[in-house]
Amino acid sequence: MFMPRAISKAVPFWNSTVNFLVRPGEQLKELRNRLGVTTREVEEYSRTIAEDCENEEFYISNAWLTQLENKNSVPSIYKLYSMSVIYRTKFNDLLAVFGIDLDATARFQLALPLQNTHIASVESPDPEKSMTFPVRFDRSFNLDTTSLIARMVEIWGEVPIALIQKLDIRHAQYGYIGASDMTMYPLLRPGSFVQIDSRPTRLQTSEWRTEFDRPIYFVELRDGYACSWCEVRGAQITLIPHPLSGCSIRQFAYPDEAEIIGQVTGVAMRLVPPSNGGSNGAPKLPKRP
Repeated sequence: MFMPRAISKAVPFWNSTVNFLVRPGEQLKELRNRLGVTTREVEEYSRTIAEDCENEEFYISNAWLTQLENKNSVPSIYKLYSMSVIYRTKFNDLLAVFGIDLDATARFQLALPLQNTHIASVESPDPEKSMTFPVRFDRSFNLDTTSLIARMVEIWGEVPIALIQKLDIRHAQYGYIGASDMTMYPLLRPGSFVQIDSRPTRLQTSEWRTEFDRPIYFVELRDGYACSWCEVRGAQITLIPHPLSGCSIRQFAYPDEAEIIGQVTGVAMRLVPPSNGGSNGAPKLPKRP
């Protein structure tokens, strides 16, 4: 078992006030020195990790670490992992030292919409961080009237993400309607995000009166996903598009070729096409050097 020497006090990593003009190697050296760990000890501890993982890539030699700290070089993910263990630092924080900000992942995903409908993977947030969250609602607010959410909330506060996770507010998956998927247009526009209740994996048999009452399902196919009205008859499922969409009805063997993930219970979508202008505050990818 890997047992480096105990460190009596947790050493916090750099915060937002860090001068990022300092070379990554110098920042790593400073962290190591603050912990009181020598390069020889890093070599010894990393050898234990490499042997336990049966992968020599985790090993950090004294000479290699000295070169990293004094020159502009980038470690492999294996060596960076070993350093995060030995330096008692989160792997994400060490990635940030080399200019990789995992917190920006969702922002870039929104800036790069895919054409096909797919399950939207939501990164698990850091439980030690906080987020802006409504901590008190206006008692005079009328839920029966349309209004701004900002007017519904009396006090916004910074709430630890770990607390929100423990509240277990929802049991749901989330899907994205592809930019070229017109199946449920205009009811569900391309580029919409939908909330999926995974509990109903069979079609409802109850009657519906309008298209707004008719259940919409998120379906996994062999080559992708679909979001549409559905009918199951025997061993065949029929995916029914909105009549104004111009899309064709599709049929698949059920459940061999199509499996119901759940029922769509919520949607977030634009009511106007996104602007092509550059001043709308949309996230931009960094320019190549």
